[in-house]
Amino acid sequence: MKAYLGTGLLGANFVKAMIKKGDEVHVWNRTASKAKALEEFGAKAFDNVADAVKGADVIHITLKDDDTVNEVLAAASPGLKTGVIIIDHTTTSSAGAIDRTAQWKEKGYTYLHAPVFMGPPNALESTGYMLVSGNQEVIKKIEPQLAKMTGKVINFGAEEGKAASMKLIGNLFLITLTGGISDTLALAKASGISSADVSALFDSWNPAAMMPARLKKMAEGDFKKASWELSMARKDAGLMMDAANAADVKLNVIPEIAEVMDKWIEKGHGNDDWSVIATDSIPK
Repeated sequence: MKAYLGTGLLGANFVKAMIKKGDEVHVWNRTASKAKALEEFGAKAFDNVADAVKGADVIHITLKDDDTVNEVLAAASPGLKTGVIIIDHTTTSSAGAIDRTAQWKEKGYTYLHAPVFMGPPNALESTGYMLVSGNQEVIKKIEPQLAKMTGKVINFGAEEGKAASMKLIGNLFLITLTGGISDTLALAKASGISSADVSALFDSWNPAAMMPARLKKMAEGDFKKASWELSMARKDAGLMMDAANAADVKLNVIPEIAEVMDKWIEKGHGNDDWSVIATDSIPK
């Protein structure tokens, strides 16, 4: 039997998928109605989290943050079965995942942090990506169960907390990507360009194809061979801001990047590739 703690949009669909695969699932959620709504699909809902986990061989968690995970697991602990495996899909800090792994091991339980790049449809369809790292013997034991929940399990090796860090890195990219799209649409608005025309541009021209080569170039720190000189990129950023300002449209991302560009130009890097602005951020 499995227990699932945290039945929001993602957790609820994980539960539905588990039941479809024949699992018996106990559920709990802070807002009890969300857990009870899953009873029509075959889950058994509990008002008390310790009761929900009684008898469970595996406990899955999808909650808000480190503090919530710690609080809920502490409340559930009186009902934990000896040898139970706790699998946490919450996006948390790396330090939190490391601490919980050690703390629950001391108490005689297995805790594995397994954050996901999955939305509710992925959880229902068992597609998307699940990340793990840490004790490889534990992962080897649990991975077949995780593989049933997702399209691909990505194992980042024995370093505790690495999966948590990789999840945050991925989410940072998604946030900055959305910020960039927001500015893109804002400039289109300022220029009298429709969203449909913007979509048509990216249907034909896919800048995502540049990502691997750009990342490799930046990671290597080779900025002298410019494909787009910093001074020229800064000129274009100025044109973008001028167009937006003329139409009284706000850009959120580009002005901040322009300030960084100016600092690197002042340092004498105007003829370098514009990605030189990332120099101080690159891992050694």
